[in-house]
Amino acid sequence: MTLNRNRINWGNQSAIVRGKGDKEREVYFNIRCDIWLKKYLDGRYDNDPAIFVTERAPHRMNFAQMRYIIKRISNWTGINKTIHPHQLRHSYATKLLNNGAPLEVIQSLLGQEKSETRRIYAQLSGRLRKELNYCTSKFKYIFSQSQKLIE
Repeated sequence: MTLNRNRINWGNQSAIVRGKGDKEREVYFNIRCDIWLKKYLDGRYDNDPAIFVTERAPHRMNFAQMRYIIKRISNWTGINKTIHPHQLRHSYATKLLNNGAPLEVIQSLLGQEKSETRRIYAQLSGRLRKELNYCTSKFKYIFSQSQKLIE
C-alpha cells in the first residue's frame, strides 16, 4: 500500500510499489489509468507524497480506510457481498490466467516467490478448464494417431 508520487515512472507507465515483507516490485498501468491518475493528482492541493490519501486533512491512507472505500464502491455498484482488497489481487490473477497468461508471468506480476502460492490465486474458470480438457483430448488423439503411423 506504500505508493508515493515520486515512485511513478510516467514514461513507461509503471510504478515501484512496496508490498508484503517490505519487498519492492514494478507494476504497470495502462493509458486509461495514466489519464485518471494524472487527473487525480492534478486535482490535489496537498504536499503529501502518498498517492492514496484521505479526503480531509490529507495523509497516507491506511488499510482500514482502503477497505472502507472498496466497500463503498462495491455497494455503489450493486455488489451485494463483502469485497476485500486481497480479492482484487485474486480476481486480477484469475483474469490473467483466463486470458492465457502463463502462470510464471502471473507469479511475477503478483510478486509471488512460491509456485504453490500462485496456484491458489490462479483458479481456473470452468470455461478455461473445458478448453484445456478439449485441447488435451485432441492432443492425445493426434498423438495416438501419429503413433499408429510410426508402427
